[in-house]
Amino acid sequence: MDIFHNIALGSQVAFAPGNMLFCFVGVLVGTVIGLLPGIGALSTISLLLPLTFYMDPTTAIIMLAGIFYGAQYGGSTASILLNMPGTATNAITCLDGYPMAQQGRAGVALAMTTIASFVGGSLAIIVLMLLAPLIAAFAYEFGAAEYFAIMVFGLVVASSLSSGSRIKSLSMVVVGLLFGGVGMDIYSGTLRYQFGFNELAEGVSLVALVMGLFGVAEILNNLVLGSANHPRVTSVSLKALMPTREDVRKSIMPMLRGTGIGNFIGMLPGAGPTIASFLAYAVEKRVSRTPEVFGKGAVEGITAPESANNASVQAAFVPTLSLGIPGDPIMAVLLGALVIHGITPGPGLVLDQPQLFWGLIMSFWLGNLMLLLLNLPLIGVFVSILKIPYRALYVGMLFLICIGVYTVRASFFDVYLMIGFGALGFLMMLGGFPAAPLLLGFVLGPMIEENLRRALLIGRGDPLALVSSPISSTFLGLAVVMLVLPILRPLATRFRVAKPAA
Repeated sequence: MDIFHNIALGSQVAFAPGNMLFCFVGVLVGTVIGLLPGIGALSTISLLLPLTFYMDPTTAIIMLAGIFYGAQYGGSTASILLNMPGTATNAITCLDGYPMAQQGRAGVALAMTTIASFVGGSLAIIVLMLLAPLIAAFAYEFGAAEYFAIMVFGLVVASSLSSGSRIKSLSMVVVGLLFGGVGMDIYSGTLRYQFGFNELAEGVSLVALVMGLFGVAEILNNLVLGSANHPRVTSVSLKALMPTREDVRKSIMPMLRGTGIGNFIGMLPGAGPTIASFLAYAVEKRVSRTPEVFGKGAVEGITAPESANNASVQAAFVPTLSLGIPGDPIMAVLLGALVIHGITPGPGLVLDQPQLFWGLIMSFWLGNLMLLLLNLPLIGVFVSILKIPYRALYVGMLFLICIGVYTVRASFFDVYLMIGFGALGFLMMLGGFPAAPLLLGFVLGPMIEENLRRALLIGRGDPLALVSSPISSTFLGLAVVMLVLPILRPLATRFRVAKPAA
C-alpha cells in the first residue's frame, strides 16, 4: 500500500504545471546539448546551476536531471550520422550506428536508439521504485577491492569491443592506460608524463580525446581518402525510417540485457553510464551467434549500449540520493545542487523528503515520454542533415568540435591536443587499430589505479586483500578465464583434430 501512496505523492509533484514545464525545458536542452559534439551535460548543468538558486528544490533537481538523461538521447544522433559522439557515453554507438548510416539506414538506427533509450530508462525507473533500498544496501558492499576487480574485468572485456586482431585491441587498451596515467598522482601529488606542460597537470581531457579519435579522425579519413563511404540518404519517408520486424526481433533481448547491465553499473558509486554502455556492447558481442557482424552495422550494437547508458543514468540516482555518494561528475554537481538548497542526501532522504524523492522518480517517467515524443518525429529532420555535401558539412563539424572541447576547461591547449588525437586516430584507422578499447582503457585506468592502491593500503600491502571477498574474487576469476580461453580454444581444436588422426 505504501508504494501506491508514494506513486500518488510523486505524481502529484511531477505533474504540477511548473514542474512539467521545467522537466520539458530540461529534456529539450539536454537533447540539443547531446546533438552538439563535445559540449556535454556536465558543462551545461554547471552553467545553469546558478539559475536554480531561485527555484523550488524539487523543480530545480527535476530540470537538471532532465538535462542529464536528455543528453543521452541526443548524443546518439551525432554518433550515428557523423561518427562524432555527442557525449563520451555515446562513443560506442559509433561502431555500428555509423556503418548503418553508411548503408542508408540512418533513420532506422535513430529510431531504434530512441526506442532502446526509452525502454532502458523506463525499466530502470521501475527498478528504482521497487528495489532502491535493497540495491543501495548492496552497492554499499562494494569497496576498493570490488571496484578494482570489476574494472579489470571491464578492461579484459574491452579487448573484444572491436573485430579483428585481439593483440591490436589489447595494445590499444595499454595505450589508453598510459594516457589515463597522465597528470597529478592522487596520493603523492607528483606530476607524471606531463613533459613540462602545466595544462596536463589535471590529466588529458576526455572530451578532447573522444572528439579527436572519433570526430577529427573521421573528417581526416574522408578528406584524405575520399568521401565514398560518407553516409547516403536514399529516402526520408516514414516507411524508410521505420525499423523492420527483424530489427525489432533482434533488439528485444539486447535491450533487456543492456538495461540489466545499466541498472547494475549505474547503482555502483563511481561507475557511470560510459562504463555501462561499453560493457553492454562487449557482453552483447560475446553472447551473439554472429559476432562478426558487429562493427558493420549490427542493430544489436546500438540498442544494447543505448539502453544501458539510459538505464545507468536513471539508476545512478540510487547511490546519490540514498547514500549521498555521486556516481560520476554530473551526479556530483546534482548532489551539490541539493546541498545548496539545504537538502542532505543520504539514507534519511526518502523519509525526510518524500515529495522530492518520489516527485523526481515520477518526473523520470514524464521526461522519458517527452523525449520519445520529441525525438521520433524529428528523425526525418536529423537524417536530412546527410543531404548536405560533406565538404561543406565538415567545416561546421570542426567548428562545433573546437567550441565543445574549448568550453570544458577554457583551454586552447585542449584544442591542440584534440587535433593531435585526431591525427593519431587517423593513423590508427590506416593501421587497423580500434579506438574503442583505447577509450575504455583511458576511462578505467585511473579508477583501477586508485582502487588498487586503496585496497592495498587497507590490506597493509597484502595482495590477497584483492580477492578477500566473493565479489572481487568472482570478477577477477572471470577476467582470468576470458584471457586464457582464447588461448586454450585453438589448442583444444588441434587436440581434437590430432586424436582421430593418431
